Amino acid sequence: IMLCSVKELLEFAEENRCAIGAFNVSNLEMIIGVIKAAEVTNSPIILQIAESRLKFSPLHLIGPMMVEAAKKSKVKVAVQLDHAQTFSIIEDALKLGFSSIMYDGSHLPLEQNIKNTNSIKKITEKYGASLEAELGIIKGDEGNLTQENSIYTKLEDVLKFNNSTDVTSLAIAIGNAHGIYLETPKLNLGLLKKISSSIKTPLVLH
Repeated sequence: IMLCSVKELLEFAEENRCAIGAFNVSNLEMIIGVIKAAEVTNSPIILQIAESRLKFSPLHLIGPMMVEAAKKSKVKVAVQLDHAQTFSIIEDALKLGFSSIMYDGSHLPLEQNIKNTNSIKKITEKYGASLEAELGIIKGDEGNLTQENSIYTKLEDVLKFNNSTDVTSLAIAIGNAHGIYLETPKLNLGLLKKISSSIKTPLVLH
């Protein structure tokens, strides 16, 4: 069985000094295409679907397909619920065999994000699943923010969050965007380096 946790993939990434790609799918054809590409390139991947997509691709239908595709894959595949916010849906995904949850509390005050993240950590621990959190607002499909009013992740928030939670990975905002870039991105690589050198938690760019 090649279904694995994101934690396992991140350990592979650190050992091999590479990144792990995460690909959102919404139907069977996309699942087949992503898995086939991963196998052809011999690349471990994260197969995921965002909670907001579930109104078009119901979890009880697409979830089992994603998990089964990962199990039958020739490369290691983690199955993740992306930008999850609803506790009941998170637990439903874990019951179906999802090996990771990306909880998005970035729109909440920091203290509430910490509280919710810790609550979800208890749920993921029951299933042996990984947990990704997010700090800062990433522009694009998430709120349709422009480059000028994207909310960059603050280093002081990262330090407080890191001291108050225990997550597998942390998504940050450094000027990156969801979806297609409508303009040349202005990535704050200095901020990325500061955050990366300040905590041991692996970082995620959406």
